[in-house]
Amino acid sequence: MRRMLRSQALRTPHRSRAGSALVEVAVSFPIFMLILLGIIEFGRAMSVNQSLNNAAREGCRAAIVDGSSTQDVEELVMQSVVNTVGCREEDIDIQIAVKADSDGHSLSIEAAQPRDLIQIDIRIPYSAVSFAVAEFLKNSNLRGSCVMRHE
Repeated sequence: MRRMLRSQALRTPHRSRAGSALVEVAVSFPIFMLILLGIIEFGRAMSVNQSLNNAAREGCRAAIVDGSSTQDVEELVMQSVVNTVGCREEDIDIQIAVKADSDGHSLSIEAAQPRDLIQIDIRIPYSAVSFAVAEFLKNSNLRGSCVMRHE
């Protein structure tokens, strides 16, 4: 009889602990998934930001040579962003600014002279590239830019 009571006493703690593992998983799993999805979203934002910088750099390299036009550069940047990021053309905002080296006034790419500063800024809304946008990030933009001197 004593053996039976001792074996029941040894089993009792395991029996009452059986559901606690399920409760621990139920509490910790949503927190783990939230952290994991945050890491994935942050990685996506960094990847898109790098792609925008690369597209701006490609556009600047095309814009600094003689014979380039604003329309050609915009098309090159647009195609680069669409192909690498995968967003719609309507979501992409491309700003091209050319400032004269001598007095700083604005020019077009066609009128740029050697040493003039060419800057390309690309912006897209975070909601256009995000997997799951939170309400507090819906008005955020991702931006890539590059500045080079005309040759």
